[in-house]
Amino acid sequence: MNRKLWINLMIAMLVAGLFMTVSCAKKTIVSDGTTIEDQAMVEAAAAAEAKALAEQERIKAQDLQDQMANEQALKEAKIIAARNRFGNQNIHFDFDSAQLSSMAKLLIKEKAEWLGDNSGVVAVIEGHCDERGTTDYNIALGERRAIAVKNYLVNLGISGSRLTTVSFGEEKPLDSGANEAAYRKNRRAQFVIK
Repeated sequence: MNRKLWINLMIAMLVAGLFMTVSCAKKTIVSDGTTIEDQAMVEAAAAAEAKALAEQERIKAQDLQDQMANEQALKEAKIIAARNRFGNQNIHFDFDSAQLSSMAKLLIKEKAEWLGDNSGVVAVIEGHCDERGTTDYNIALGERRAIAVKNYLVNLGISGSRLTTVSFGEEKPLDSGANEAAYRKNRRAQFVIK
């Protein structure tokens, strides 16, 4: 009986040992190719999504940079347009007069605003006349016209040190015609930015 007991005990220990070995052993996952393929697809999808997000961010950054460049170009274009308008809009006078009309005063106020916004600008105010009258008289009249414009600008708050005057009399006509339309164009104060 002793021998049967020992055999039963040995079988019981062997079963217990196998049970322990099987339950405590490192479990290996038997996988077929589909799980590896699934893992690869998940990783590829994540990489594609990350790449797409990076591309979206790059596009947003480029769009922002383009927008800033466009705004800067627009700002510069406005500055150039305002500068050109300042230099190209002349103050016109009646025949044999240095009095500023209401239209001339509005134009000078616009020029004063531009000069106020551009404090580094120095301007020359040129006085011009039509061809009627003597050379000396027209030089004096052109000077009175330029001074009238300068004084109005100074009264609007522009420093007189930024403005100089010169008279060309009848020497630099805009229109060389000998009719009233040409004379009207030539009776002017003109701005030149230094």
